[in-house]
Amino acid sequence: MDTPEYPKAKVFIIVEIIEYVPNSVVIKTIIKKTTGNVSAVSFDSGEMLTEKTSPFDTFIQVIDGKAEVVIDDVSNLLDTGQSIIIPAHCRNAIKANVRFKMISTMIKSGYEDLPV
Repeated sequence: MDTPEYPKAKVFIIVEIIEYVPNSVVIKTIIKKTTGNVSAVSFDSGEMLTEKTSPFDTFIQVIDGKAEVVIDDVSNLLDTGQSIIIPAHCRNAIKANVRFKMISTMIKSGYEDLPV
């Protein structure tokens, strides 16, 4: 299923365009292109995105609450306003010890010449 982008040329407050849903992780696509995407994500307390790896760097910025971002078994606790870059090809998981919202930005370029 293709997720539509957020409307262009429309002013919005990022933290207000996504709601918390009990026992859920909610993802709202802001921009989706072949070269990358930007998403707003909300996590209810106790929820998580299971461990995975990505072939691309991912920029995470917490916009409400506190997040735990685990990169190659190293836990990073982020407060509102803090950010971290998850390097390409690193194992990572995102956990909500308390509910939080974040922006996730993945750039899908710069790795074209690297061996797989």
